[in-house]
Parts: sequence; C-alpha cells; structure tokens
Amino acid sequence: MRFSAATTAGRFLPQRLALRVGPLLGRIDAVLFTADERGEAGRMSVIAFSIRIVSAVIAFISQVLMARWMGSFEYGIFVLVWVTMVIVGNLACLGFHTSVIRFIPEYRERGLMDELRGIVVASRLFVLIASTIIAGLGALGVWLAAPWIENYYVIPFILGVICLPMIALSDLLQGQARANSWALFALSPTYLIRPVLILLFMALMLLAGYAADARTAIFASIAATYVTTLAQLVGVTHRMERQIPAGPMKVHFAQWFIVSLPIFLVESFFFLLTNADVLMVGAYMDPNDVAVYFATVKTLALVHFVYFAVKAGVAQRYAQFTHGEPEKLAVFARETVSWTFWPSLLMALLVLALGKPMLVLFGPEFTSGYPLLFLLVFGVVARAAVGPCESLLTMSGNQNICAAVYAMTLAFNIGLNVVLIPHFGLWGAAMATAFAMIFEASALSFTVWRKLGIVMAIFVPAKGAA
Repeated sequence: MRFSAATTAGRFLPQRLALRVGPLLGRIDAVLFTADERGEAGRMSVIAFSIRIVSAVIAFISQVLMARWMGSFEYGIFVLVWVTMVIVGNLACLGFHTSVIRFIPEYRERGLMDELRGIVVASRLFVLIASTIIAGLGALGVWLAAPWIENYYVIPFILGVICLPMIALSDLLQGQARANSWALFALSPTYLIRPVLILLFMALMLLAGYAADARTAIFASIAATYVTTLAQLVGVTHRMERQIPAGPMKVHFAQWFIVSLPIFLVESFFFLLTNADVLMVGAYMDPNDVAVYFATVKTLALVHFVYFAVKAGVAQRYAQFTHGEPEKLAVFARETVSWTFWPSLLMALLVLALGKPMLVLFGPEFTSGYPLLFLLVFGVVARAAVGPCESLLTMSGNQNICAAVYAMTLAFNIGLNVVLIPHFGLWGAAMATAFAMIFEASALSFTVWRKLGIVMAIFVPAKGAA
C-alpha cells in the first residue's frame, strides 16, 4: 500500500470539502506516484524545492549569525567576495555543468555507452584544470590591481580564489547528478551540507580565538567547500559506477565544447544577471550597503527557489522529449509554467508579509531594506510567469539565441544600475533588477514562441501560438 492524498482526504474530510479538493489532490498524487517521465520530473522538482526550502532556512540562519558575529561592514566584505567566487566558480565550468544534462540522457537513450563514459570523465578533468587556471589568473589580477582596490578587499579576494576549483567541480557534479535525476546527490552538497559546514567551521574558529572578520569567514568557507566537494565526488562517482558498465571511452571534446560554449554564455549571463545587483552595489557603495542589500535579496530566496526547483526537475526531460518524443514537449513545457508560477506567487506574498521581522534578525540597520522587497518581488514573479524558458531553449538546441537574449538583458541591467544607483542608491539597484527581470521574462517567452511555437506564459492560452 502507498499513501494517497486524495484517498486520505475522502476518509477524513467532510464530503463536500473532499469533493472540492479531490481534483487538486489527485494531481498531487499523479506528480508523486506516476511512474512515467512526467511523474519523475515532478518528483525531482518537489525534492529540489523541498531541499531549497530547507536550504533557505539554513542559509538564512547562517547569514543572520554571520552578520551578528561580524557586524555589517565585515559581513558586507565577506558577502561581496563569496558572491564573486560563486559566480566565477560557476562560470569556470565553461558550460559543461549544463551541457552534461543534455548529453548524458541523449547518450543513454541512444545506447552510446562509450560516449557516456567519455563525457563523464572528460568533463571533470576539463573543469578542474580550467578552474584552477582561472583561480591562478584571478589571484594574480587582484595582486596587480591592488593599488586601485580598497585595501580591505585585497586579501579576502586573494584568499577567496582558493575555493574556485572546488566550487566549479561541485557545479559539474551537480549537473551530472541532475542528468540522472538524482535530486539529493545533485542539490544536498551545495545547498544543505556546505552552508552548515561554513557556519560550523566559523563557530569553531571564533571559539578558537580567531577574529570575527571577513578573513575568518573566508577561511571557514574554503574548508567547507573542499570537504563538501570531495565527499560529493566520491558519492556521485560510486553511484555512476553502478549505473554505467566498465568499458572503453570515446571523447568528442570539440563537439562538446562547441555545444557547451553558447550554454556557457547563457549560464554566464543568467548567473551575472541574478547577482549583478549585489556586485554593482559593491562597486558604487560601501560594505554596509552591500550587507543591507544582500540581506534583503536573501529574504526573496523562497520565491527564487520555486523557479530553481522546477528548472532542476525538468531540464533533462526537455532534452529527452526533444530527442526522443518531441510531440510531448509542448504539453509538458506548458505544464511546467504552472508548476513555477503559482507556488512562486504564494511564496512572494509570504515573503512580503514576513520580510520585516526576518530582516530585524540581521540587526536593526537591516530593516531599511524592507521597502525594496515590494519592488523586487514584481521581477521575480514576472520571471516565474513564463516558466524555465532558458532551459527549454538550451535543451532543444536553441542555446545561441538564448545567449543573445541574456546578453541583451545583462547589458540592460548593468546600464540601469550605472544610471540609477548613483542617483537613487539601493532603490536604484532594486529598480534595475526588477525592470531587467521583466524584460528577460518577456524576451525569453517571445523567443520560445518564435522558435518552438510553444506559448510559455501563465495567462496566455496555448492556442495563442499560431
């Protein structure tokens, strides 16, 4: 026997209420228990969302404690360095962390086991080598540019690049796990284990007498990143060895790189777009303002995580339907828009209701960021209203035009930040971010319609695609 939400409601709820909620609960049962591709994608999205909810709680508690321990100035330095390292570490994969989600299901579907073994091993070696070179160049660049950088940033940034190879390798391993629908292996290391270890190592260092500053926080982050990624490498490798029989490898590196490069541009623009406001605030304002803005953005994490969870659950299914069953692609893609929008809207209302008490936990000075939430939430909900369009474009072979859309959006965002931040401060950053996300959602939805004939918009009927 298995649990059924619809059956349970029929037993314990009044008949009238049970009849009303029955269709909704039946859909929940279908997502949780159906054995087909739709059910598996739905379950992965639910698992991903659950992990990100728990991660949001962990990250929020962690950031509150870090801000309390260090104060807004040192916390602001740490935030800017850590966000930069996460961005550069992700970009150091050069698109392979996403292209493996496309190639692994395709090779498995076609029975190309030699190519499957090849891309698993070659992608790891390439990402590790590339990220190590980028880390070395980054440290050299910071050292050479030291006369033009605020002195309180120099040492933290040089220390921060030590994390880059492990951040990049972790992102690649996450992609390999997602390609196999291993939601826990994909998301737990980065979103559950690493933030807990950062907090734990930071607490131990403070107890050992280290100063409560950005450098100590970065040392804690380095230790946590290496421990987490190496454990993730062992776990994913062991599980893959059980799934993929031993044998020869075929490496088509040129083909993989050609496909990965535009994906790299898409992911780069998306990642920069997601974090450009924090970086631009850091460029124009002092660490105290960075801390306030980052804390404000962190309160929106629950809303962002819905979009991420759906994207994590459906990307490999987009790739499978494109290469194997294209007739299912349009129906499935339209359904994922609803998966994204309605939970995001609910979470947005919840964040607006609880935002001020959440910001108070960081410290009294952080409540100045609360009014910004009302502006930022419009952009987040607008993005959710069109679903994971960029995943649909990337997995269907339209990564080039997707990269172009993100390039335009990023340029639009940076331009707005340059114009608005000097005049309006944090309000300028919030306006630039909200307008850029609305532009991004509109452009991606239009591009999907033009290229694939699929209407990715929550309130527009599917028949509108003519």
